[in-house]
Amino acid sequence: MPDKKGLLIVNTGDGKGKSTAAFGTLLRAWGRGMKICVVQFIKSETGAWGEIKAAKKMGIEWLTTGDGFTWLSKDMDETTARAQHGWKLAQEKISSGNYDLILLDEFTYPLHYGWLDTAEVLDWLKENRPPNLHLIITGRSAPEALIQAADLVTEMKLVKHPYEQGLKAQAGIEF
Repeated sequence: MPDKKGLLIVNTGDGKGKSTAAFGTLLRAWGRGMKICVVQFIKSETGAWGEIKAAKKMGIEWLTTGDGFTWLSKDMDETTARAQHGWKLAQEKISSGNYDLILLDEFTYPLHYGWLDTAEVLDWLKENRPPNLHLIITGRSAPEALIQAADLVTEMKLVKHPYEQGLKAQAGIEF
């Protein structure tokens, strides 16, 4: 039995913390000198969230390809095209062999909404992902096929949220 292989990790569920958990893993990998890349699929490419600012300071490659949250999209064709473009970028990064860990943040949404075919994505990954590349995928509503293909799946469950108290997202805590 091999003592090391690239893991396919999925953080899903309705609770907060999916991306945050992935960022914690990125921090750990960075501390170990691993080469890291992030491709973010939904958040707007003009966003300057705290994690993006930190990644730039740390020299972590970060690509944001979205146009904002899908439920606010005024042009679903553009949103779909951006997700497909993000997948092309991710394919280039994954197949390059230049990384130890790649995060596809919010990637479950293009799969869940049918902007990308889950079976085709999984087939491509099976054929093209280097054997030692760790791949983390985050987002709600992970397709069952992705869950079955993964080595590690964590489901975040919402128990309580400050939004329920009328509190808005706070810089440094939620973005």
